[in-house]
Formats: sequence, C-alpha cells, structure tokens
Amino acid sequence: MTGTTKTVHHWIGGKSVEGTSGNQGPVTDPATGEVTTRVAFASVDEVDAAVAAAKDAYASWGLSSLSKRTAVLFKFRALLDAHRDEIAELITAEHGKVHSDALGEVARGLEIVDLACGITVQLKGELSTEVASRVDVSSIRQPLGVVAGITPFNFPAMVPMWMFPIAIACGNTFVLKPSEKDPSASLKLAELLAEAGLPDGVFNVVHGDKVAVDRLLEHPDVAAVSFVGSTPIARYIHTTASANGKRVQALGGAKNHMLVLPDADLDAAADAAVSAAYGSAGERCMAISAVVAVGAVGDELVAKIKDRAEKIKIGPGNDPSSEMGPLITAAHRDKVASYVHGAAADGCEVVLDGTGHTVEGFDGGHWIGLSLLDHVPTSAQAYRDEIFGPVLSVLRVDTYEEGVALINASPFGNGTAIFTRDGGAARRFQLEVEAGMVGVNVPIPVPVGYHSFGGWKDSLFGDHHIYGNDGTHFYTRGKVVTTRWPDPSDTPAGVDLGFPRNH
Repeated sequence: MTGTTKTVHHWIGGKSVEGTSGNQGPVTDPATGEVTTRVAFASVDEVDAAVAAAKDAYASWGLSSLSKRTAVLFKFRALLDAHRDEIAELITAEHGKVHSDALGEVARGLEIVDLACGITVQLKGELSTEVASRVDVSSIRQPLGVVAGITPFNFPAMVPMWMFPIAIACGNTFVLKPSEKDPSASLKLAELLAEAGLPDGVFNVVHGDKVAVDRLLEHPDVAAVSFVGSTPIARYIHTTASANGKRVQALGGAKNHMLVLPDADLDAAADAAVSAAYGSAGERCMAISAVVAVGAVGDELVAKIKDRAEKIKIGPGNDPSSEMGPLITAAHRDKVASYVHGAAADGCEVVLDGTGHTVEGFDGGHWIGLSLLDHVPTSAQAYRDEIFGPVLSVLRVDTYEEGVALINASPFGNGTAIFTRDGGAARRFQLEVEAGMVGVNVPIPVPVGYHSFGGWKDSLFGDHHIYGNDGTHFYTRGKVVTTRWPDPSDTPAGVDLGFPRNH
C-alpha cells in the first residue's frame, strides 16, 4: 500500500471519529492506480453511535426556528463557494473526473443549498378561516426526525447536497453514508457545516460497506432513507427500508436515449451526443448512452460523432488540457471494456474501440478510450445494460413512432432527449415518452434546483423525486389542525353523537 497518505474517518457528533471496527478499504487515484488513502468501514455500533448523535441533536434542531436553520445554511453556502476549488480537487483525486467537471458538480450542489436557504417559502403552510362557525383549519409540515442518505461514487459532493441541505433546512438531522470509493469530499462538507455553526450531531458521516448500509435500513430511529445508485441496489434499498417502516426515495439506473429526427441540426446533435455520452467518462446517471437516429440521418450523424470523439483528449483530471479522465476502478474499466469486446458478436458495428487505451506516464491508471457502436440491435448486451462508461450505442429506426416505441420499451425511464426543429414533434415527444426528465435539444435535462429530479419505471423506487418541491415533501409530513375558540356568549352545544358537519 505504498503511497498511502491519510485515513478518512467518520464524522459523528460534530467531530472526526476514528473507526474502531478495524476494517478499512483502499481509495485509489484513478489516474495512477495507486492507493492514496484508507477509509474506515463502520461497524453496527458505529452506525448506531451516529444515529444516536443525530437523534439527540434532533431534540433541539427539530424545534429550532427557521431563521436559525437558514442562517447556518447561508454561512455554509458562503464557505462552500469559497472552498469550491479545494472540494473539486478532492473529487478529481479520488474519482478521476477532470477539474472543470468537478467544479460543475460543486456548482450544481450549490443550487440546492440556495434552495434550502429559501426553505421558508416551502414550509409556510396554509390557513382557512371560518370553515364552520368560529372554526379555522391550518395545514403545516413538520420534520421526520433522523434521516439517512446513501450516495454513489460518481458525484461525491453533488448527490449528498441533493439531500442533506433540504433535510436539515426542514428540521431533520442527517446521517450520510457516502461511497467508500471517494469519501474525502463528504468529510470536507461536514467540516464546512461545523464551521458554519451547525450544531453537533445534526450532520453525521459514516463510511463503509453493506454492513453500514443494512444497519441504516433497519435502524428503528431512522425515519427515512434517500438513495442514488444502480437499479438492483435501489430496488434492494426500497424493499428493505420499506419493510422496516421507513419512507424511501431510491433513484436507480438509466439507459438514456437521444432521438434525432431528420430535420435536426446534425452538428448540434453530434456535439450534444459526444458531450453527453463521454463527459465524466460516461459515469453519469444522466449520460446519453443510446442515440436513436430516424430515417436517413444515421450515416451522417455517426460520421460526425466519430470525428468529434476521435479528438477528445484523455488524461489525468488535474491536467487542464484533459477533457476526459479515467474510470473509478480497474475492475469497472474491465467491465466496461467487456461490452465493447462482445459487441460485434451481438450484431453491432464497432466504429470506435476505446479499449486498451493508455496514457503515457500513467501506466497504472484506469484508462479506457471512447467507444462508438452503430446498428446496435435492442438484443445486444451493450444496449440492454447500464454500462456506466464511455460507450455510445447508435440505433436506427425509420419513423418517429418507431423511435418513441423503442425508447418506451426500455425498462429504464430516467432521462431522454429529442433533437429537432419541429415544435409539434417536440411537444408530442414530451407528452408521449415514458421518462421522468425530458430534454428538447438539451441532451442532459437535469432540472434546476427548484424543480425535482427523478425518473420513471426502474429508474425510481418510491413516490418522491429528489430536491425541489418533492424533496421538501419527502423530508416533512403534513399535519392538519382544526381549531375552535368559543365566544363567551356561546351556550353549551350538548352531546351530539352524529357525524360532525360544518355549519
């Protein structure tokens, strides 16, 4: 384990806490393959300690004023903005994405912090007066208590910030279980929250594997669980947490399609396809992984995509000239490569084969180049699975209707896009396509913070999308209060066993 420079510990009760389980995992620099960090894996007792700290903190935080909560979040936002480069560097060092992409991730997380700073509007409630004689009815929303977030490796800062700012602003306390592959960003966020004045125990971080996850899913004091990751794990999270009586939002995998109509600007479509398919080395749940070319545009579109893809510079994420970095692990690199290796046997035309790509001076890195597959049948493994790497499949159809039917037949329904100059076709598409997020000439339709993020079908388990209004509703529960203050002149109404009626 040469090159190890630090150990990432848990954050419990407002301070760094060394792991006591004795179990640790390696964190590698994807550009070199070297282990640079060790991360402590939590035991059941350590998870229990984090939940206990959150439960203790909830006793006061859940009753704290909205002005106190938002004051802390405003300070956190300022600190986050001031440290965005530092956080981006931590992300690049452990995830491998280029620095500009990491900065973009932090910026999108800031959007949700902005939303949380204005949570007072979302929590203001409703009041109806005189619904009956001297009777008023009000609707309020209250926090749940201790809530947990289980987040993936591909956005180690942004996805946690999709969750905890809203949860904390609503009055909950939070336990985060980030990916063990790139844990350092989460600890930096914890330190900044403490510096902003967040009371001890309101935000906690436990690292680890299935032991930590399962304990959060079954812990009786955890009221709700948020998750982002692959579909099999999302299904497991939803099933297990629900069986333990918890509210759950579990965002799963994706196979995002981009439908290109014959009237589309093919240069713009090709630019968008390359950017959306190969950005962050394809390790995005909103990456475009399947382009559906309608009519005769397929050959020209594939040629334009190939021309652009061949010019992408691959290298270390901390090199300003790099446009795409390595994959997160060597094992994941090999799995992604296997889809390309088997593509021809599945009936695909391999236009670009990025497997075997190397970067001079970084022989141990988790490198893979850009791959492009054409004439991909829907039976091909490269089409059926979520590859989560820089592999783009192109499918051919004759009509718009065939294209929509192909997209809707996918078990995934996260995001999709259409490229066209025809407003009528675009309007039809946004109504007819079965996906939670739709882009019109926008390849990665990730909503802004005040709209909610979430898919359909096997891309979402649970009733709530994440952040936006759905986020506020997920982290609170409604209560309706009916009030009557009798007038001094009232005479006793007497006993009435009939069903109450409004008069």
